[in-house]
Amino acid sequence: MRNRAFPCGIGLLAAALVAAVGVPVARAQERASLADRVSALEQQQARANEGTLSLVNRLQNLEQQVRDLQGQIEQLQHQQQESDQRQKDQYVDLDSRLSRLEGKPLGAAPASSVNPARSMSAGAPVPAPTGSATVAPPPAADAPVPPPALAAAAVPAAAPVNPAAAEQTAYDHAFQALRDGDYAESARRFRAFMAQYPGSTLAPNADYWLGESYYVTQNFQVSLQTFQGLLARYPGSPKAPDALLKVGYCQYELKQWAAARTTLEAVVAKYPNTTVAHLAEGRLRAIRLQTGG
Repeated sequence: MRNRAFPCGIGLLAAALVAAVGVPVARAQERASLADRVSALEQQQARANEGTLSLVNRLQNLEQQVRDLQGQIEQLQHQQQESDQRQKDQYVDLDSRLSRLEGKPLGAAPASSVNPARSMSAGAPVPAPTGSATVAPPPAADAPVPPPALAAAAVPAAAPVNPAAAEQTAYDHAFQALRDGDYAESARRFRAFMAQYPGSTLAPNADYWLGESYYVTQNFQVSLQTFQGLLARYPGSPKAPDALLKVGYCQYELKQWAAARTTLEAVVAKYPNTTVAHLAEGRLRAIRLQTGG
């Protein structure tokens, strides 16, 4: 009986020992599992930090690109302003030359070609040719004095005012005020010119420079209306391409993006390969930069 009980006791003791040893092993395994989970969380956090850092770097790069684009936009705007000013100066100079040419009377006969017979029949005195005849002596003291009526008839009448010259002078004065930078006076003179000479061949030019005087003073709404009026009244004028371009410019300054794009595209389509078309293309690029499309 004792021999049989001894093995049973050993088995119980072994089982107790195994149970006692198993608790720390389970705890060790649990600790290892927790350590693995902590390590995994740390790795996830590290990856998240890397992603955040990458996003921050990308954001900084985008901000730098935006600053670079803003600098390019400002540079383009400055270049555009310089180009507009050069173009305006060229327009002013060209218009001044054309105005001087248009103001010259064509076919005027020189003074030497006056018919002496007609002068005599009109009662005007005919000057003696120089060196070809003896100058008549003064009348004697007892010579009869001509009647007052005849004396008055001998006085030449004042030359009549040339309407074309007066018209050209009025235009030149308005244009000179524009060149001098006195835009308010220029606008006043051009308005007066158009009111006084509505049928003048210079009326489209006066209308254009009136709109320009408003544009350079940043009165874009009135300038827009002036250029649109020019296109309505003188669609076939040589100033029509420039006026259409300035309509687009005014719409751009007023931030009427859709209307400005439509107008400037019409300039490119209607006047291809011209200065106004190239200027319109430049302003279209500026619109794309402003609107992002």
